[in-house]
Amino acid sequence: MVTDLGRVDILNLELRSQNMSGRPKDGVYWPFESHMDAAIAEARRAASRGEVPVGAVISGPDGLVISSAGNMTRELDDPTAHAEILAIRAACKIFSGSRLVGCSIHVTLEPCAMCAAAISHARIKRLCFGASDPKSGGVDHGAMVFTHPQCHFVPEVYSGIGETEASELLQEFFSRLRSAGKA
Repeated sequence: MVTDLGRVDILNLELRSQNMSGRPKDGVYWPFESHMDAAIAEARRAASRGEVPVGAVISGPDGLVISSAGNMTRELDDPTAHAEILAIRAACKIFSGSRLVGCSIHVTLEPCAMCAAAISHARIKRLCFGASDPKSGGVDHGAMVFTHPQCHFVPEVYSGIGETEASELLQEFFSRLRSAGKA
């Protein structure tokens, strides 16, 4: 469904990142190559370091991966070291500029308000995320950054890509923390 914001919603649709580069999947052609598997791999690496398992991958207009990152807030003692921010910073360095026009970002979890704003400021064309985040999300929940008139750029948004795997990874991580008495 395309809304007046130019946003594309794929609500609660289970998609596997294989077979999504313009090839038909269930009769639907996707105009992009999904890198959700790589984002999930980054999330797993973040979890292995004791970070909340969120991963992000940025690909260029040609579909090739430019940068990727997992959360590093604890490792760097930096509350802004979310996977999306780190991947955006790395891609901007590669492009020697603050705009990532035509690029896509794949994230395992719905971006928070800070990350959604950064995606908008970087002019990233397409946001694909896995799990929804009713508590801290800033796209479909909470601040809903892209719906505000102050938001100068609204990316295409695809939600639910790899949702099951991304959600399970987060649930397992927080379950282990609770079991260890750290949550």
